[in-house]
Order: sequence, then structure tokens, then C-alpha cells
Amino acid sequence: MVNPSEQTIVDQCRLWVAKVIVGMNFCPFAKPVVESDAVSYSVINERSLEHCLQALSDELNRLYGDNSVETSLLIYPVGFEAFDDYLELAGIADELLIEEGFEGIFQLATFHPDYCFDGEVYDDAANYTNRSPYPILHILREASVEKALESVANSDKIPNRNIEFARAKGLVEMKALLADCKRT
Repeated sequence: MVNPSEQTIVDQCRLWVAKVIVGMNFCPFAKPVVESDAVSYSVINERSLEHCLQALSDELNRLYGDNSVETSLLIYPVGFEAFDDYLELAGIADELLIEEGFEGIFQLATFHPDYCFDGEVYDDAANYTNRSPYPILHILREASVEKALESVANSDKIPNRNIEFARAKGLVEMKALLADCKRT
């Protein structure tokens, strides 16, 4: 199998954001950010944990100095295919964010092709609320998240609503939707 180009990977992730995150309203705040083209997509083709964390550090510092980008998706197509390896990356990434002084400024959201919520079975359609074409660390501006949460009624119910929605759609439909995003 030929590895997809970086542009193909970005295109697949853009499609996933459009069809799943915005299209299924999993994140009710995403649509205006996507429509204003304020999302950065970066492919990190590194297997080394050190290089991957350096890419995260570089992106945090770039975002700190550039308010024209609202949010950033760091896409890791190699090196973190196993969900447990990805969880290790995500845990260390959270520590790095704090160590570099960005706690309260940025936060990370996690997405992975094999995402499985703790205590849930792998084939639960609810896992597709956090399943993506590739492993992704999503950097969000904390002030923007707080402002967005204030503008939505019952924002604390969003995760449960998403889980119920995905389960109502069913495993077959959710799996097909994600697979369609990788066919581009």
C-alpha cells in the first residue's frame, strides 16, 4: 500500500471535520471556525516521540503569537497507529503543554482511528465521536472554548448528546462515514 501524500492526509482530515465534526454537530462551535478558514492542519511524519513533541511545542508557540489561527490539528499518520502508543503521546503532550506555560491558554483534544472510551467496548458507535482518519492532537484556545460554551445552552450535555447521536446512527453508519473520509 502506498502511503498517502501530506496533502491527501490534510484533505481527508478536512473532509472528516466537515462531515463528522461539523456535519454531525459533534462540536457546535466548529462551524464558524471552519467557515472562516481559521483551522490549521499540519502533518507530522515523524515516528520519534521527541520530534513529535517538538512539533507540538513549535505549534503551541506559533499559535501563541498568531491569533489569526483559531485552532490547530496536528496529524500523526505514522508512529502512533496503536491506540495505547497514541495515549502515551497524548499524556506526555498534556504534560508538555503545562511545562511550557500554556496551561489555561491552550488545551488538547484527542482523536484516533481506534479511539475507545475507557470502560466501553471497541465496537460501541459512541467511540466514533472521537475517531478520526489519523491520530490527531487538536490544540484549542481555552478562552475561545470558554466563550463558546457560554453561548450554547446546556453545553455540559454535549458529550452525552454526541454519544446518544452516534449510537442512534449505529456502528455500520459511523464506520462507513469515517471510511468515506479516507477514500479521497
